Amino acid sequence: KEIGDNRDFMHNTIAKEPFTEALKDQLAESTLHKKNVNPAIKAVTDIFEGQPCTDSHLSFLITEKDKLNMVSGVGNKLILSEKQIVENLKTVQLENEISAQEEFEGMNFSIEMETGTGKTYVYLRTIYELNKLYSFKKYVIVVPSIAIREGVLKNLQITEDHFKALYNNIELEYFVYDSAKINRLRQFAVSNQIQIMIINIDAFNKK
Repeated sequence: KEIGDNRDFMHNTIAKEPFTEALKDQLAESTLHKKNVNPAIKAVTDIFEGQPCTDSHLSFLITEKDKLNMVSGVGNKLILSEKQIVENLKTVQLENEISAQEEFEGMNFSIEMETGTGKTYVYLRTIYELNKLYSFKKYVIVVPSIAIREGVLKNLQITEDHFKALYNNIELEYFVYDSAKINRLRQFAVSNQIQIMIINIDAFNKK
């Protein structure tokens, strides 16, 4: 039996959600009603405050069987300067009662959450929020093991309808990186849909 709900866990009005009882139970066991979820997502999206919401079409070269091919694709084009990003980060840190840093080495940022606080749900929903606010479409999830990889895939599957209900049925594609299927990387690059590539850390570090 399907049930409907016209509010999400952050009390925003949304369309009726076609959840099954089993799916709702699964989501309820995760993070849908935990108060830390909304600030956690906002802490990430606010780093890009001031970034325009525009698509980024670009051209690049792909080497394939000793040939170079010019390909038109869609990327995440960051308009903000590093200085603006750093200022946004300091604001986020202060809002979350974290001492603002004065020195930075590159734009590598860490968002830390304790065990059981819903990290997977938070970063998956953050993907949708970044797309909604800034039109970012390309994401890579690096995992430490096959077991974690399978867990990420499962979470993507069981939350797909939930996120479609929250974000106006936006389409998303996800896949596991396979070095034997390089053509899938081309789809990742050229697609105008949200793309998520899941890759093991060993494959990510492999030269």
